[in-house]
Amino acid sequence: MFPTQLLAGFFLGTIISFAALKSNVLTWDGALAAALLGALIFGLGGLPWATLLLVFFITSSSLSRLLARRKVDLAEKFSKGSRRDWGQVVANGGLGAVLILIQTRIPNEVWPWWAYAGAFAAVNADTWATELGTLSKIPPRMITTGKITERGASGGITLVGTLASLIGAALIGTVAGIFPIQAGTKTVFQTSILIGMITISGLTGAFIDSLLGATFQSIYHCPTCEKETENHPYHLCGTLTHHIRGLSWLNNDGVNFVASLIGACIAALIGLNY
Repeated sequence: MFPTQLLAGFFLGTIISFAALKSNVLTWDGALAAALLGALIFGLGGLPWATLLLVFFITSSSLSRLLARRKVDLAEKFSKGSRRDWGQVVANGGLGAVLILIQTRIPNEVWPWWAYAGAFAAVNADTWATELGTLSKIPPRMITTGKITERGASGGITLVGTLASLIGAALIGTVAGIFPIQAGTKTVFQTSILIGMITISGLTGAFIDSLLGATFQSIYHCPTCEKETENHPYHLCGTLTHHIRGLSWLNNDGVNFVASLIGACIAALIGLNY
């Protein structure tokens, strides 16, 4: 059963990744990474684990495509475009692969599932906030100082983005609650608690993402455009960018991974004491 399911997972992941590649959602290396990740998660975890991965991937990718035009003017801010490469795929889903491996070693424990849901709640919350936050007519404010900042700036938050983050996290929590066996829930009340705690875990992870973006994430400056950017070593105009703040080794992918880790840890702690 296991080899068959693993093969089926790779087949499913390949089809979805190829479709995403043709739709310009993934790059070639991103599609390969997504196919391998999908094979591992579906092959070892089956439908429940694969469902959370698919909900995140489909909703986040759809938002990126739908709002791509609104982000054209912000392209200079981001280190990568709307097409996800292998680094983004691993940053958002790599921890999930580790957790499914842990689950196979301790199949009777429920906390890996909680952690898995918390990780995807965090990255989904962050993605929804980033994509839908561009719809805000009110300029963002830095999460650390409250001062108005440029749209697309790392660490900038808006009310629209925060509400989108909440909805994105709640979506993952709700889907996680559909699978009571994995969550260890038996009643509607317990399921409601699960959904609420996963939502809180995801929202907290997204909050940490913004906080890191404002403090420790590497930010550069383009002397030609006089703009701050995540792009390095070259800005979109072709000018060499210069490091101005943050840790030079901590890029946006690293920040996303930390956010998923925070969401997973909070959810796991809740699961261990549930």
